[in-house]
Amino acid sequence: MKIFVLYDDEKEKDLLKRIILNNDLGYIAGESNNINELMEDIGDIKPDLIIFSISMEDLTRLDIIKAIKKKSISPHYIIISNPSSKDMVETAYKYGVDFFIYKPISDFEVSTLIRRVKDKIILAKQLAKIHQLISNIKQIDEEIHDSHNWEKEINSILLKLGIIGENGSEDIVRIAKYVIENDINLNYMSIRDLCSKFTDNPKAMEQKMRRAINIAMTNIASLGIEDYMNDTFVEYSNALFNFEQVKKEMDFLRGKSYEKGSINMKRFISGICTICENNNNILRNI
Repeated sequence: MKIFVLYDDEKEKDLLKRIILNNDLGYIAGESNNINELMEDIGDIKPDLIIFSISMEDLTRLDIIKAIKKKSISPHYIIISNPSSKDMVETAYKYGVDFFIYKPISDFEVSTLIRRVKDKIILAKQLAKIHQLISNIKQIDEEIHDSHNWEKEINSILLKLGIIGENGSEDIVRIAKYVIENDINLNYMSIRDLCSKFTDNPKAMEQKMRRAINIAMTNIASLGIEDYMNDTFVEYSNALFNFEQVKKEMDFLRGKSYEKGSINMKRFISGICTICENNNNILRNI
């Protein structure tokens, strides 16, 4: 720990220096009995602790703390003074002084308070490291999120739905990926508005996606007819579609009804995004 001693009385200053050195409390990085010399040297020295004497008649010496702060340096301070009033002590603490020592100084008190300053410095460094670590983790986490292969995740879902390669499936991937990466709330944006981000003919793009999603519903309904407990049917029949509409589609395929089930494009896209993000959160927590 670098210590600067600003002291008027040479004998007391020598005693203070001996206490510091004999107790291995740090090293004297600078010393002076002149405030101007301190201000000239402090930028180069950047002490961790400044110990200076002060008298009740010279409270203006506290102004050096303000002057040092303007240099973007934040050392700790210990003041050594004759017994003084409570008001003077309160004023010193308001200026940012860490500890007050009354004359005559003793080995025990000086050593104890300097060690407490040392502990403060160590703690501050440890906290800074923790904050930096948290910041780094957050940054890495964000980078992982940003670089996550959403396209692969979405294609995996479309593969299970049997529409990978269908005309319009690539558009579904582009839209869903865009919604995830930009954290878009579909309650406030239409599918056609989203399509306009990628094409000059959003209506045609929307129609292609609708046809692909209708095929997905037919495939899901077929799975349900074959095996009501099929994993893909259980996972997606309600997450991506309205289950009542899937049942209508099943009845249509069985020939029990002339009415096909209908799809909701927003629900389908939103469902894909939710599944992808939930899967990603599970992987992060493993």
